[in-house]
Amino acid sequence: MENWITQFMEQYGYFGIFLMIALENVFPPIPSEVILPFGGFMTTTSNLTLVGVILAATAGSVLGALILYYVGRLLDVEQLEKFVDKWGHILLVSKKEIHRGDAWFDKYGKWTVFFCRMVPFVRSVISIPAGMSNMNVWLFLLFTTLGTLIWNILLVSLGAKLGEAWPKIGEYMSIYSNIIYAVLAVLLVMIIVWYVKRRKKFKQS
Repeated sequence: MENWITQFMEQYGYFGIFLMIALENVFPPIPSEVILPFGGFMTTTSNLTLVGVILAATAGSVLGALILYYVGRLLDVEQLEKFVDKWGHILLVSKKEIHRGDAWFDKYGKWTVFFCRMVPFVRSVISIPAGMSNMNVWLFLLFTTLGTLIWNILLVSLGAKLGEAWPKIGEYMSIYSNIIYAVLAVLLVMIIVWYVKRRKKFKQS
């Protein structure tokens, strides 16, 4: 996949970077740790500029994030309430908990979006709960753009600085990603344990 991505970017320049990053946001398996550093490297071997690559990548990121945001809007709180009415007794989820989670995102959502835009995998999917909570679209765009811009400036600049050694960034980002995935796995296990205990308690009552 990496060879295809780099060849596409070399052939289509700014548009290639824009499109690859937009797809990376919608389909997280496409690695931004390849696209962004290679885009930075391209500024040393072509007429592409550092600012141009960063702007193209940021525009692509925002477009991809906006697509997932509106996917989330299709799954808003009202839709979740209907789901809870039908399946809540099985999943042990109540409308009160749905509203509690929605209220939490209303309060801290903008900062959650901002910081998550710099976390692998999560940087894409965070747009969905933002849409589900009906977060103001302009506020979402502002904090998505700011978080994305920091991430893009960092990786594109590193790619330009390292030149032909840009693949080393992917190696370090892989370690960073593995740490994130390990933390997410631990959180998932904790949620499963909590759910199982809750279900046992519900059956005993």
